[in-house]
Amino acid sequence: MQIDIVQIVGLGLIATFLSLIVKEQKPTFAFLIVVFAGCAIFLYLVDQIYDIIRMIEKIAINANVNMVYVETILKIIGIAYIAEFGAQLTKDAGQGAIASKIELAGKILILVMAVPILTVIIETILGLIPSMS
Repeated sequence: MQIDIVQIVGLGLIATFLSLIVKEQKPTFAFLIVVFAGCAIFLYLVDQIYDIIRMIEKIAINANVNMVYVETILKIIGIAYIAEFGAQLTKDAGQGAIASKIELAGKILILVMAVPILTVIIETILGLIPSMS
């Protein structure tokens, strides 16, 4: 499925206009329009995301990279996108404080997942440095 940015922007603009029109009378319904549009755009991109993941995995296999690291990096990227998506929806609902907590949780989870990779990198660098003794 070919993704067309014009379609995505069109959906976003239509949802925005509908939300603005409905917001004065039914704020809850306006928020649901925004959530629906966000989810629809995300679902519209799922095939592209899948293709990117497969391409990265193929490159990693060809480069003889340990798949554990690739999977961890992909999970980190996923956490970043999901946290951002959730935080933006929460901000759209007028809950900036909760949104900032979602962002903080995403950052902490990313850091937790990155520690093993950072450890390997540091160990590799230390292994390359000649010993002073």
